[in-house]
Amino acid sequence: MKEIISSDIENIHRGLSNPNITKYYDVHFPTLEATKEQMEWYEDLKNSGTGVWWSIYDKEENQFCGAGGFNGLDKKHKKAEIGFWLLQEFWGKGIMKAVMPKLFEIGFTELNLNRIEGYVVSQNIKCKNALEKINFSYEGTMRESEIKNGEKISVDFYSILKSEWE
Repeated sequence: MKEIISSDIENIHRGLSNPNITKYYDVHFPTLEATKEQMEWYEDLKNSGTGVWWSIYDKEENQFCGAGGFNGLDKKHKKAEIGFWLLQEFWGKGIMKAVMPKLFEIGFTELNLNRIEGYVVSQNIKCKNALEKINFSYEGTMRESEIKNGEKISVDFYSILKSEWE
């Protein structure tokens, strides 16, 4: 993993322009130019101290395979939301399971978090199953809490506490 920087834009675009990857996300950037908005968001998170994201590379060939990190960092309440996405060719290869312990370590030690939250569109079964495999607890569903492409969607929320990680 390495912190996302502006020169990562082509890799970020590869992921966030793919409708299969962004199907359940709030963002989709069909052009490289549009992806600049996401790159600015990463930079704003870092500069404001409200989060940080990393590019993820596979260990064998050092290929870019996705991104993960924290946003909504709340220092007072010691919590943040985790986010994660992978290029489609890396789905089902155990990368999330390999990277999450590092993200937990950074979150719970370096960022001094007590709670890491995950918000998942209720229909995103694969993501929910993956969160449960790495010890996130389901806390509830916010019914029809968002609108995407004119459709009302429900969002499930999960968390893991520092005491559960230790």
